Amino acid sequence: MGSPDWNRFRYNLPTSLRIAIAEFFSTFILVTFGCGSIAQMVLSKETKGTFFSVNFGWGIGVTLGCYWAGGISGAHMNPAVTLACAVARKLSWSMVPVYCLAQLFGAFIASACVYGVYIDALNTFDGGVRKILGPNGTAGIFATYPQPFLSIGNGFGDQVFGTMLLVSCIFAILDKNNNAPDKGVAPVLIGLTVFVIGATFGFNAGYAINPARDLGPRIFTAIAGWGPEVFTVHHSWSWVPVIACSLGGVIGGMIYLLCFELQHDASEEDSGKGGNGGNGGNGGNGYEPLATAE
Repeated sequence: MGSPDWNRFRYNLPTSLRIAIAEFFSTFILVTFGCGSIAQMVLSKETKGTFFSVNFGWGIGVTLGCYWAGGISGAHMNPAVTLACAVARKLSWSMVPVYCLAQLFGAFIASACVYGVYIDALNTFDGGVRKILGPNGTAGIFATYPQPFLSIGNGFGDQVFGTMLLVSCIFAILDKNNNAPDKGVAPVLIGLTVFVIGATFGFNAGYAINPARDLGPRIFTAIAGWGPEVFTVHHSWSWVPVIACSLGGVIGGMIYLLCFELQHDASEEDSGKGGNGGNGGNGGNGYEPLATAE
């Protein structure tokens, strides 16, 4: 009995399904490493992890997710990136729901896996009584929660600004007319971007900078024992990472597009150095290759 001919599965899936699978798994990789790094820090009471290791976990998670799905979906892993690409005409609006739902589901399943791996440690830490905040609070392993002093207005601005930095830097890294790195290097630089955002702007509210990364795990915690209060604590903070990050992504993408990407000399584009055009790369399927984020 010979080996199976795996090539018969090549390209047999509809494009939208291939993209959804790629976004699901790349987001799963991102959130697994990110939330796992937080779980290790919190549950070990910082004896086996620090805020540095958390930032490193998210950054490497982005990089690895990029390598998983960059050639298929562009590995957005982040609705803020997807919306920015759609507004910038790098992605068809009809594909936005496919991307966002796959990202949300990937983040949800990743949180469930982290929960399953650390279930005994969680029970030891909080005695089996799930708390959102306080000394035994563990909901922050999965979703972001602001510092007690942070106002909604300041927090909203914090999330807009962080996501604006992320998406504008992604657009810069991927701009073929502006010293773009080799295709295989771009994921590392994008991961470093996430790392440095966490290292500089992670204190206020945990730098969600990704609606799916926050909402998917938050929904999971509501189901898994922390209750619906995960949506209502701190003046119903839960809407801020979704709306502010989406807005920040669009702002960041448009700033780079209008101030830099559209200002290159026409001669550069005519010489064959031009970018992917309105449809993005990868065979004209309408997505931005390697456009990814935490």
